[in-house]
Amino acid sequence: MWPGNAWRAALFWVPRGRRAQSALAQLRGILEGELEGIRGAGTWKSERVITSRQGPHIRVDGVSGGILNFCANNYLGLSSHPEVIQAGLQALEEFGAGLSSVRFICGTQSIHKNLEAKIARFHQREDAILYPSCYDANAGLFEALLTPEDAVLSDELNHASIIDGIRLCKAHKYRYRHLDMADLEAKLQEAQHRLRLVATDGAFSMDGDIAPLQEICCLASRYGALVFMDECHATGFLGPTGRGTDELLGVMDQVTIINSTLGKALGGASGGYTTGPGPLVSLLRQRARPYLFSNSLPPAVVGCASKALDLLMGSNTIVQSMAAKTQRFRSKMEAAGFTISGASHPICPVMLGDARLASRMADDMLKRGIFVIGFSYPVVPKGKARIRVQISAVHSEEDIDRCVEAFVEVGRLHGALP
Repeated sequence: MWPGNAWRAALFWVPRGRRAQSALAQLRGILEGELEGIRGAGTWKSERVITSRQGPHIRVDGVSGGILNFCANNYLGLSSHPEVIQAGLQALEEFGAGLSSVRFICGTQSIHKNLEAKIARFHQREDAILYPSCYDANAGLFEALLTPEDAVLSDELNHASIIDGIRLCKAHKYRYRHLDMADLEAKLQEAQHRLRLVATDGAFSMDGDIAPLQEICCLASRYGALVFMDECHATGFLGPTGRGTDELLGVMDQVTIINSTLGKALGGASGGYTTGPGPLVSLLRQRARPYLFSNSLPPAVVGCASKALDLLMGSNTIVQSMAAKTQRFRSKMEAAGFTISGASHPICPVMLGDARLASRMADDMLKRGIFVIGFSYPVVPKGKARIRVQISAVHSEEDIDRCVEAFVEVGRLHGALP
């Protein structure tokens, strides 16, 4: 007779390979169910393949002829600027393809330190620290800075990276209604903690609206709080010289911490940063996990971003061209009967509501030579699907007019316009 445990083990024994296959089959079933749910909801996100450089005029795999691109974050048109490309090639040749290291081991080159100093000067702050992306900058900041004795007060429509970064920290968490200063004040009165940090996007990427920074800074001063701002959709083109939302609204000396990106207006490659008080930046170099455990930015990316900043600081001509082109698109679309969210920002969300409608209209726009993308849940709330149009300084007036004409034609085809 076999002992009881051995007998039961033999009875239910399954070969290891078969158990693994069974678990994999179960996983596949779960994943296919999730994917089918996404397709059924009309929120499936396909990736179109671009076969050219980024710019206002691109080529797309499977589509004949040139395409007008109206959905890139290439606000200043620097992604393919010849001087930016040349700077990247020069850095690649001089400093190599990469560092094969994190910064504190053997991953800091002179160009990294020079770019950090240049970013700090640009924003008129004490110091700056580079990350692989602004998502990483947001993931690194709150956990390193805030403790269980502190509190963070966040706008409910802040970018996902801010939300995820806040989740990582142990501070008390408060969420105030979008742009609602009365609700923010109520939360500040409620939050009696050591440090209180108000966290907001400068410009909100899905809606194209701008944070009321003057009021936020006034409340922060009244209640002894600090202000943090994510400037990914403002750096380089908002404000008279492109310094961002705080310059636009005249509060550069009242915003304590800025996180932003090199991956949009400043060359469009990759990379993010935090800029602010020197001791904060020093603390982040010691404690920010995405900084400590991620490879250094590649030299070519650093070279491109540095040249983009040089071009921006050398002249504000490109910045000044944005406002008129943005107003041209917004006014023509509203006159045609579309609802455009936000105000005066080159992010121009064409509000449609239905996810399938947004997706189908975007597909038909591509057939007419216009590259735009429908945004739906979970990127935006359910029932608020849209096509987000983004104006670039390198779009011509003819480009903008052609885009509007295509929207009117497609909108009437799908019943979005009378």
